Parts: sequence; structure tokens; C-alpha cells
Amino acid sequence: MTRVAAIDCGTNSIRLLIADANPATGELTDLDRRMTIVRLGQGVDRTGRLAPEALERTFAACREYAAAIKAQGAQRVRFVATSASRDAENRDDFVRGVLDILGVEPEVITGDQEAEFSFTGATKELTGRADLAKPYLVVDIGGGSTEFVVGDDHVRAARSVDVGCVRMTERHLVQDGVVSDPPTAAQITAIREDIRAALDLVEETVPLSEAKTLVGLAGSVTTVAAIALGLRAYDSAAIHHSRISLAQVDEITGMLLTSTHEERAAIPVMHPGRVDVIAAGALVLLEIMKRTGAEEVVVSEHDILDGIAWSVA
Repeated sequence: MTRVAAIDCGTNSIRLLIADANPATGELTDLDRRMTIVRLGQGVDRTGRLAPEALERTFAACREYAAAIKAQGAQRVRFVATSASRDAENRDDFVRGVLDILGVEPEVITGDQEAEFSFTGATKELTGRADLAKPYLVVDIGGGSTEFVVGDDHVRAARSVDVGCVRMTERHLVQDGVVSDPPTAAQITAIREDIRAALDLVEETVPLSEAKTLVGLAGSVTTVAAIALGLRAYDSAAIHHSRISLAQVDEITGMLLTSTHEERAAIPVMHPGRVDVIAAGALVLLEIMKRTGAEEVVVSEHDILDGIAWSVA
């Protein structure tokens, strides 16, 4: 067993996994798994820079994570940063801050590397499932970007595109600094056009139509699943490997796109940090399912974070 710590810092959230990894058996035993909404990507699409307040929220979470890592005695730590910090002009400020707090330098990975980690984390435990045909299409809908990976036991093709729940919300649903509530038909059409153009790019290199099983990752997907399952509180065990139909995703997306901030916030499983971006995230998932012809999505709570942990182990 090797005790490892993996940190995934995305556009909307930062997450920590401390786990005991056994490469011989393929088992990853969680000791601490947590998520904090920090909105590191706040305004990046517009300004090209990480906002000072977004950096401080992220550094505050890093201080909490550093204490947890020390308490658990993790032997190896890896910090991976994704879309927002990849795009920002002042990403050196981010790198220095993380290094000072955690003692490791964040690796600002490429979209292709991000996709590799997501695929490993999501599919490692699906091996041997006779009810889930290969190849898999793993889709990781993040805040700033979405990763698409097709593979069997290993990745065959991958592509990252700049379509995520935060980026789509900020680009199309924010007027005068306020999120449209609910969005107009024209705004929804603009998001759909962005998503469809991104899917055209993906299909240039990733054979989406060849996939037999769609596996969906990250907060937009798990939140839609929690709503579909009618959960009164967020339950990772119930959500993990649940199968949500296209009809359910279509219905929930329609509900989210026509609801107000207060109505979305009142959904029992809704994290406060996702209230304003969940509608765009659900629409990304719906458009992917329509394009690929997937009748259902298999939802995984294991994703890039688990892939990072395995890379350390």
C-alpha cells in the first residue's frame, strides 16, 4: 500500500483525495475525499487573468488541504491544475502560492493529459462489467473545458474543448454582471451553438460514434443524476454507477433552464456553488448525448482525481 494525496484544481472547484493505493490489486481506498467551490476561473474568459479574490479563495482551500495531508501522513502528493490556470496570463502567481502552501508545484497539464487521467479514474473499476460494452466514451464536463476520451482498456483518442459550465455561463448568461434568471431563448440557442461547434471539433479526432457506453464525470453530471434519482441529500454511493436515461437528462435540463436562482437553490442536492452554472452544465451533457446517440449515461464519482492518485501510486 502507498498512501497518496491527489489534488485537482479546476475552473470551478478544487478537490482533494487522500487514499491508500494497492497497484497489485487495483484497489484505491479512500481516507479523505473533499471538494471546495473556489471559482478560480472567475472572469478568466473575459480578462485572461486570475482574479485576486479567486486566488485567495483557492489558497485558503489549499491551506485546509495541507493540514489534512499532514494529518493523514500521505507519502506522495501530486497537484494538477486544469483549464483556468492553463489560460491565465498571471498563472505564475498561482504556482508560487500553491508551492508555498503545499510544498509541491502545481502541474498545469494539457487537455490531453487531463483526458488521460479522467479515463483512468473512471474506467479502472469497470473492467469485467459484462453489462457495459466497450469502447467507452468518457466525458468530463468541467467548469472551463470538457474532455472527451474514447478507449477500451487504454485511451484510443482524446480531445479537450473549451466548453464548460462556468465558461458557457459567463460567456452567454451574464449581463451587467448578473446571471440571467432564467435565461432567454436566444441565450440558450447561443450556448447550444457553442456546444455543437465544439462537438464538431471533437469529432475530427475522436470517434464518438464508435463508443458503446457513455461514462459521465464531474459535478454537472453527478448533480443531474442526483436530481434524477430523487435524492433528498447528496449520496455518492447512490450516484456512483447510476444509469440516467436521455429522457431524464432532457427533462431535468429543461427544468433547470426555465427555473429561477431561488428554485434551483431549493433543490435538496444542489451545491450552493453550482446554482448559477448547473443549467449550462446540464445542457452540455444533453447535447453530447444527442450527438452520440447515447440512450443513457453511466455516472461515475471516480474521475480525474482518482486518475491522478493512480499516477502517483
